[in-house]
Amino acid sequence: MSEVLAAAALLVAVAALAAGVLALRRTTPRADGSDLPTDVLGLRQEVAALRAEAVAGLRHLAVVRYDAFGDMGGHLSWTLALLDDSGDGVLLSSIHGRSEARTYAKNVSGWTCDTQLSPEEDEAISHARP
Repeated sequence: MSEVLAAAALLVAVAALAAGVLALRRTTPRADGSDLPTDVLGLRQEVAALRAEAVAGLRHLAVVRYDAFGDMGGHLSWTLALLDDSGDGVLLSSIHGRSEARTYAKNVSGWTCDTQLSPEEDEAISHARP
C-alpha cells in the first residue's frame, strides 16, 4: 500500500514539475525585469492594435435639427456630423422646403471645413467634438 502511495506522490510531483517548466517556457522578460506569460503580451498587442483602429472610426456624431425657413415649422431640416478622433469626416445636411428637400455633403478635416458652413453645421461639429 505504501508503494502505491509513494508512486502516486512521485507521479503528482512529476506533473507539478512539468507544469512549472511549461509555465517558465511561456514567460517573456519585460523591459522592467518582470516576466509575463506570452499570451498576456499577445493580448496587450491586440488591445493596442484595436485602439489604433478605433482612432479612425467615426465615433463622434451629432445631429442638429432646425427650421431652414422661418415659415415651415417642425424642424424638418437637419445636419449630421460624422467625425473620427482627429476631427476628420463628413457633414451631411438636408434642407427641407415646401416642395423639395436638398441634401449636401461637406468634407471635414481637423474639425474644420474648407467651404463656408452654416451656423447649424458649425453647431453640429461643436456638439460632436469631445
